[in-house]
Amino acid sequence: MKPFPGLFFAACLALLGIRIVRAGTVSKKGSICKVHPSTDGVSDDASAIRRAFDLCGTDGSILFDQATFHVESVLQTTGLSNVYVDLPGTLLWGTNLTYWRANGLPLGYINMTTAWMFGGDNVTFQGHGVGTFDGNGQLWYDLTQGVSNLPGRPISLMIINTTNSHFTGLRFVQSQFWTMAIKDSEDVLLDSIYINSTSSSSAPARNTDGVDTFFSNRITFRNWTVAGGDDNISLKANSTNILVQDSVFHGGLGVAIGSIGQYPGQYERIENVTAERVQCLKTRYAGYIKTWTKTSLQTASIPLAFNTTWLTDDRRRRRPRLRQKHQYVIAPSGRSSSHLTPSGMPAAAFRDFTLTNVTDSVARITQCTSFSGATGGCDTSLFQISNITWGPMVGNIASGTLAIMQCSGAVPCPGIEFVNFDDIATAGARKISCSHVENPVGFNCTA
Repeated sequence: MKPFPGLFFAACLALLGIRIVRAGTVSKKGSICKVHPSTDGVSDDASAIRRAFDLCGTDGSILFDQATFHVESVLQTTGLSNVYVDLPGTLLWGTNLTYWRANGLPLGYINMTTAWMFGGDNVTFQGHGVGTFDGNGQLWYDLTQGVSNLPGRPISLMIINTTNSHFTGLRFVQSQFWTMAIKDSEDVLLDSIYINSTSSSSAPARNTDGVDTFFSNRITFRNWTVAGGDDNISLKANSTNILVQDSVFHGGLGVAIGSIGQYPGQYERIENVTAERVQCLKTRYAGYIKTWTKTSLQTASIPLAFNTTWLTDDRRRRRPRLRQKHQYVIAPSGRSSSHLTPSGMPAAAFRDFTLTNVTDSVARITQCTSFSGATGGCDTSLFQISNITWGPMVGNIASGTLAIMQCSGAVPCPGIEFVNFDDIATAGARKISCSHVENPVGFNCTA
């Protein structure tokens, strides 16, 4: 019997001390693609992952082995349709930080990048409670040393142009930056998601948001557990009909609306947000809202006046019709960014929270966000906040301040309501600090 040439060649290379690199592979049977990791346990498996989505990303299934896959290069798997993705193992992102900073895929709208751009229609991504994204984040935390927005620091997963889809049972540990961003998507459910981005060194895990949404409608976050160094869940420009339910937050800042109102000439709104049955364990706030100052935007003054008629769902990504008027607005959205919705629901509601040693306050509004080192202009924002409800809630906070409401003097905040704050214990005084809050409901300002 003649020796198999491949085996003979491999034996010769082994004698010479030359290692054969066997990258990840894909086996396809019908509409099912199985992804297998590299045989040496260190080589880049990204090419196999991309190939699996190319072969089975329409009317197919992509099944990862229960193993560790090394991701050393960016992934872009978009335009998927009717696909099932099964991840019982771990995706481990590479440690070449120089590569990631130079090659991340752009988020668009804001100057950020992602390591994996993912999107499609009727997608199910199943992790069974064990499927893990490991971002090797400690390397990033030590590199940044507390700098929030180091250029090129990638978001772990960007869900884009995604509709009628379900992500469930996924774990994210040591995310490089934000764990997820969701953009230009509609009717997406993210259920039973676990996130832990905490630092083991003196360098903080700063700006490790759990998720941030943009230009998206009808997004549901259910049964999340989040431990990180920034917003647990953050809703940004043009996020509408967002539901957060039955979640637990360890540390971090709580549920954030914003920041918003950063870019001149851009129409932005956030509308009909509900967060309910949330446990906050040593978070900074329960729910808070933040907008940029007008003075931060004056590098690009554009004379606009906005037609404030609310857009229907099928028009939600269009910019509003512009009309010439005598007024000049240097702001993304004039005076119409938060409003009572047609259904009668408030623009945002934080209700049925359980608080344990919340460190700062239950509720916070600040319209003083600006660039690093900039000060002042806190009464200049033209992004109006209205019809927001906090409560009912139970539990305790570790300070004597229940709320700080710093609204812009240019557009005061109407329709701010607190419900049953008597059930929240404080450490000492029960201070509620207000600036430019119109006709508060359920509370009296004490400062």
